[in-house]
Amino acid sequence: MSGLDFARDGADWPLRETSRFVDTAHFHWHVQEMGEGAPCLLIHGSGGATHSWRDFAPILAGDFRVLAPDLPGHAFTRSRRRPDLSLNGMADAVDELLAALNFRPRLVIGHSAGAVILARLIAQGRLQPDLYVAINGAFLPFKGFGGVVFPFLAKALVMNPFAPRIFAWTAGKPTVAKLLAGMGSKIDAFGLDLYTRLLSNSRHAGGALAMMANWDLSRTPDDLARMPCPALLILGANDHGVPPEGAMRLAKAMSRVVVERVANVGHLAHEEKPEAIAAIVRRAAEEVGLVRPSASLGDNQTP
Repeated sequence: MSGLDFARDGADWPLRETSRFVDTAHFHWHVQEMGEGAPCLLIHGSGGATHSWRDFAPILAGDFRVLAPDLPGHAFTRSRRRPDLSLNGMADAVDELLAALNFRPRLVIGHSAGAVILARLIAQGRLQPDLYVAINGAFLPFKGFGGVVFPFLAKALVMNPFAPRIFAWTAGKPTVAKLLAGMGSKIDAFGLDLYTRLLSNSRHAGGALAMMANWDLSRTPDDLARMPCPALLILGANDHGVPPEGAMRLAKAMSRVVVERVANVGHLAHEEKPEAIAAIVRRAAEEVGLVRPSASLGDNQTP
């Protein structure tokens, strides 16, 4: 399967000027880094990439040193061997990257499956942030019929070597637009073009399918219940992909958690209303002392 080429497919990639490539023992990573201040790590969800932070990350960069990678199997990050795209495998990969960069984030923000990866790293003591933020965290499996069929379908597709190509061939703009709308999200035309570019690439599509096929959420409720740091759960009220009610139930078992339900956004809340979501994050960061309370959003002056 041919992957995305940064010179060709990333010629107009959002925040391209902040991109660089980092080699670790098992991966050739594409990362974006910007801003100054306390270190902040952004982890995208399954099927996504750094592009999903295109409007959100620059706002945070007014107060934080922001690091955002493409996960293994996604976009421009390459594996030196067949990657382990399970939850633990992804956690190991992120840990490997952070060790290579000597990057110790004090603020961690994950979207969807990215939030689950970060929760696992914190539960294992490999991350010790001052604040954990989940944007529509995919903490629970699908319920009922979908809970049986979707994992089975993903595993069956991954077993077929032609499946990623078939998936990619069908991922035209109308199909991707319908997929995003099914998650309750409305994004701009450029965002739709970027998702179409990603999902119509067989290697990226294969990474997303393999991640779904190997995802085990059985320990995630316990990971959250044992969260040692303050947590912020941001929930899109219109999220049809990961309904907010599941996260709200899990929040009841967490000791230090704030839940913010945001109206008129779906699963891609940080792409739909980046300023509003960043403002919620900043208020939480003020509460734990990561940023100066008197500073306005985007003010990067040293306290």
